[in-house]
Amino acid sequence: MRIIKTLLGIYVVLVFIGCQEKAIKSTESNTGEEDNSTITQEQIDHLGITDVEHLSAASKRALAWPTDLGNEWFLEFNQLEPLKGDLAYEEGVIRRDPSAMIKEDGKYYVWYSKGVGPTQGFDGDIENEKVFPWDRCDIWYATSTDGITWKEEGIAVARGEKGAYDDRSVFTVEIMKHEDMYYLTYQTVKSPYNKRVKNQIGLAWSTSPNGPWIKSKEPILSPADNGIWEGDDPNDRFSVKKKGDFDSHKVHDPCILPFKGKFYLYYKGEQMGEEITFGGRQIRHGVAIADNPKGPYVKSPYNPISNSGHEICVWPYNGGIASLITTDGPEKNTIQWAEDGINFNIMASIPSPPHAIGLNRAVDSEKEPTEVLKWGLTHVYNSRDYQSIMRFTSRKKEKY
Repeated sequence: MRIIKTLLGIYVVLVFIGCQEKAIKSTESNTGEEDNSTITQEQIDHLGITDVEHLSAASKRALAWPTDLGNEWFLEFNQLEPLKGDLAYEEGVIRRDPSAMIKEDGKYYVWYSKGVGPTQGFDGDIENEKVFPWDRCDIWYATSTDGITWKEEGIAVARGEKGAYDDRSVFTVEIMKHEDMYYLTYQTVKSPYNKRVKNQIGLAWSTSPNGPWIKSKEPILSPADNGIWEGDDPNDRFSVKKKGDFDSHKVHDPCILPFKGKFYLYYKGEQMGEEITFGGRQIRHGVAIADNPKGPYVKSPYNPISNSGHEICVWPYNGGIASLITTDGPEKNTIQWAEDGINFNIMASIPSPPHAIGLNRAVDSEKEPTEVLKWGLTHVYNSRDYQSIMRFTSRKKEKY
């Protein structure tokens, strides 16, 4: 706890700050020279500083770091392993975006997006073809006694009837168990699926992990409505008059966690007129909060709560919320932690984490910071058209 509290409030993203004279107790004299009298020889030795009278911005940031960081948040991932049974790769079938796993009556449960057939893209008949691998999917589930060999049990949540908000596809699902009720939250798309379509988030609930599932009649979360498109080409998603909020185009990758007596719905936001920043997509995370698992969910005024990320991967730890940030943005491939579930600070930089992680929620996440990342599920692209679910494992690495 002491280490975490030390970190809170001192980390500032490298690409966004200039210097931290105040953090290292440097002051400007009347002549404009820096007072470096508080820098110790031990710090100079530890950081390899050449000349305390000429400190770069990087050296100033390093001097502000605590000296007892430790490596308890750091891990490395091993090579992915194929699953056995019904979740082994199957040509012509898409299985992707596994949920977290829970364990009930001696069996692991996982939910995932499932579809069939190749992807045609946006150039053909989008009304009848597939524009993405996750298009025209339903949510299926499978069970396993060991997390390796799986039995596919069937559809959990199907697409809605024509005209419904989820009539085109339901996908990228997460599970939450709370007070003997089970909740699935997932993305939805309504036809026609063009590049300007606004994805939403749906919810289903059941008294059993085997269903039947009752779907929400309306989305529980929608994109912000304050962006304005430029022109009327439905397949031009980059031309805008006004970009709007960070989630003005899509809300994706939902995950609900009980937290401090409320329910925190974490999600990925995509902005209209999305740009490339620091070599990556302009993707950020947000949170919406409710008093009840079924909502209503109100977006936090502090959104966005990340500068980077893709799929949501969050878990409770030490009275706060931890988050693995992957794929996009200047803070990608980091683990972050927030005591309040909103104001996240970087705890570790992680080399090459898997994408679309399904955490193992059957373990005690409070045991250590990365307990839920020891093993779990992810997906890989076997080809442009087809994906399969794989198993990941990790190892702690405190020394080289």
